[in-house]
Amino acid sequence: MLRLPTFGYHRPQSVDEALRVAKDHGPEASFVAGGTDLYPNMKRRHQRPKQVISLGALGELHHSSGDPGAGMTLGAMMRLSEIEHSPLLREHYPAVAEAASLVSTPLLRNMGTLGGNLLLDTRCNYYDQTHEWRESVNFCMKCDGDTCWVAPSSPRCWAVQSSDSAPLLCAMGAEVTLRSADGGERRLPLGDLYRDDGIAYVAKDPSELMTSVHLPALNGWRASYRKLRRRGTFDFPVLGVGACVWTEGGVITDVKIRIGGAGSWPIAATAAEEMLRGQTANEELVREAAASAYKPARAMDNTDHEARWRKRMAPVFVTRALFDCLGWTAD
Repeated sequence: MLRLPTFGYHRPQSVDEALRVAKDHGPEASFVAGGTDLYPNMKRRHQRPKQVISLGALGELHHSSGDPGAGMTLGAMMRLSEIEHSPLLREHYPAVAEAASLVSTPLLRNMGTLGGNLLLDTRCNYYDQTHEWRESVNFCMKCDGDTCWVAPSSPRCWAVQSSDSAPLLCAMGAEVTLRSADGGERRLPLGDLYRDDGIAYVAKDPSELMTSVHLPALNGWRASYRKLRRRGTFDFPVLGVGACVWTEGGVITDVKIRIGGAGSWPIAATAAEEMLRGQTANEELVREAAASAYKPARAMDNTDHEARWRKRMAPVFVTRALFDCLGWTAD
């Protein structure tokens, strides 16, 4: 049985208090929301915080506000199951509710949060093992070692970004608010939060707290999220495609496509976007543009399914996501 290490536990009653505790303990502290990622990682000794700061009592981070016509703000501590079943989100932001519904199992969606899913640790077959297993084959670069066993000659870690909500929300142009212990606050596009690095995968100081996620106003766009995994429930994505398309009079005025599960961050399918932008939508064009997503999908042999097959599936899932956005039926 895997056991948690010894740690101090804090349950602050306000965001300011949580940030003060984080500042007091510095790099020894970690925030925990639903705990569905941090606690298993602690059991496997991937992460070893001496102090854990629970966000469970911070009611201000649990609520949503705003109006779809002007944009909505979701608290970072909203449970994934709340997002999945929200009548307002299901009506006006159905892709967001759908992406939340595809995360793991109902039990974990009742615990997991939106902020936690956006900040999910990157994954790899060599990393997501017990401490004893990793010790027996020698530790990897992401934790305790100095070699990436997926690409031993590489100077960087190739662990995979596996959030279901990140590719979609990046494609939609969502933004996030981060607060720091010195009283500072910054709001930035979600896409700017991620780095193409399996270890330093977010541009966020550990003491900063994600407080909210801002969804854009409804103004003629439609979004979709498509997920590939071995089983229809529970599994992490081995490929996840988020797409958002703006149309006017049958013309694609703008399009954003992000590929998850195939690299260390949500990868932009820029060639596909450029082929579609400003063009009249038709099936041949969409399929041709989706085919260009093969190149940026950098699937490697570090997660479930064969890497080359996952890469070949990228154009297929981009096509399906784009068809969803255009209101077409995918094959």
